[in-house]
Amino acid sequence: MSRPQRYYLTTPIYYASGDPHIGHAYTTILTDVLARFWRQQGREVFFLTGTDEHGQKMFEEASRRGLTPRELCDQMAVSFRAAWQELDISFDRFIRTTDADHVSVVTAFLQRLWDRGEIYEGAYRGWYCVYEERYWTEKDLGLDRTCPDCGRPTHKIDEKNYFFRMSAYQDRLIRHIKENPRWIWPEMRRNEVLGFLAQPLADLSISRPKSRLPWGITLPFDGDHVAYVWFDALINYLTASGAIDVDGPPGEEGFEDTTGSWWPAHLHIIGKDILTPHAVYWPALLMAAGLPLPAGILSHGWWVLGDRKMSKSLGNVVDPLELRGRFGTDPVRWYLLREMPTGQDASFTADRFVIRYEELANVLGNLASRTLGMTEKYRDGRVPDSAGGGLDPQIAETLARVSGAVADFRLHEALAGAMELARRANGYVEEREPWTHAKEEASDPAQAAKLDETLATLVRTLAVLAALFEPACPGKMRELATRMGLDRVPTLREASAMRLGGRRVKKGEPLFPRVGLSTG
Repeated sequence: MSRPQRYYLTTPIYYASGDPHIGHAYTTILTDVLARFWRQQGREVFFLTGTDEHGQKMFEEASRRGLTPRELCDQMAVSFRAAWQELDISFDRFIRTTDADHVSVVTAFLQRLWDRGEIYEGAYRGWYCVYEERYWTEKDLGLDRTCPDCGRPTHKIDEKNYFFRMSAYQDRLIRHIKENPRWIWPEMRRNEVLGFLAQPLADLSISRPKSRLPWGITLPFDGDHVAYVWFDALINYLTASGAIDVDGPPGEEGFEDTTGSWWPAHLHIIGKDILTPHAVYWPALLMAAGLPLPAGILSHGWWVLGDRKMSKSLGNVVDPLELRGRFGTDPVRWYLLREMPTGQDASFTADRFVIRYEELANVLGNLASRTLGMTEKYRDGRVPDSAGGGLDPQIAETLARVSGAVADFRLHEALAGAMELARRANGYVEEREPWTHAKEEASDPAQAAKLDETLATLVRTLAVLAALFEPACPGKMRELATRMGLDRVPTLREASAMRLGGRRVKKGEPLFPRVGLSTG
């Protein structure tokens, strides 16, 4: 038997200076839905998320709160892990950049670049934004010297740094992007990166002096400097892959051969605001270390309120856990994935949230109630032993549509396809009028056979829908599977071939109760 295709999926590691918000939730749920779809297809998936815990912003936030940096990191790691558990995220590892194995891998990576002559000592003179952890040149700034990204004041810096020879990889990086047109998706983000690389690429400062920032991973070749937070953070993907064995014999740490590990990653899933570090810094660092590049980068859009991005700095973020507490986990997951076309921006509104909740209640929830309720009423809760193929063409069409949409990362279209099948099944109920068959079956055996076919078709379609909706609504689909007499949610392949005759089903309470539909 051949090995299943292996997929290593990553979210960014989230900066641990504040609690998770809707932007973090969207990225993580998007990754989770992809992971669940691919697991259903029999692929072996490793799903990584975590927290980014070094840097000046963390150091200053800890000081502001009267905590040590480590105490703040510990608190925030607990907060993020709890949020992802409450949002039903199926991650395989939660990495922290303070983890011992990560510190060791970053140290080994730094030493490898130093030994190869890829890092040199220099001086930096310019302007620095603490919040964005980024240097700016004079030409980047206006007369007020505020950061172009966040609008905060920048500070003039004149200090010794260590630099990575990133400029040496500009041509090779451009060639890679052009030769692999789907390496960055969507295409508009690929074009943005190529536009950025049309200008001369500067070398990258990869250190900060401990005299200014004592919180970070110490450089192995200079104990007075720590690694730049982005250098440290990007390497988390390599750490979690298991490719680098820092305890191995010299020369056999894994840099020369990543076979047997999860590296290279199949897909980095990120917001568009951190595209440059992932599509420029990270591949250049990997090239310099002699490591293979990730297979792809999916860069999604922003959630906006009005015409402004949601962000902690603007104070306009929506708390996904507050929404979850009022409406449940699955409606939050459904809304975020159903409402945002992958790769584009989307506007969060209370009205649209309610519309998407009602879609779940009125279409999928209503179908489940009708199907299981009629099976209880007309067949004592036993699924009829009938072929139930009345919706087979629609099921086959939906499965093909969903499979193609997932392959192209168009998850909003995949979920729309699943909902359309639920609508079609509700239409099937109206067309067949099973209540009419039930009235007449005592006197006409043909009516009994029609009723059996209708109910078997609906239950089988419901099993397929449970598989289709599971990536976005895992909790409710587990509940639905239990009501259908199944011990778990079936995979798409299992569901499409299922014959459920003889199983006992139970209607239960509405999957999505129509109560409190107000976000105000």
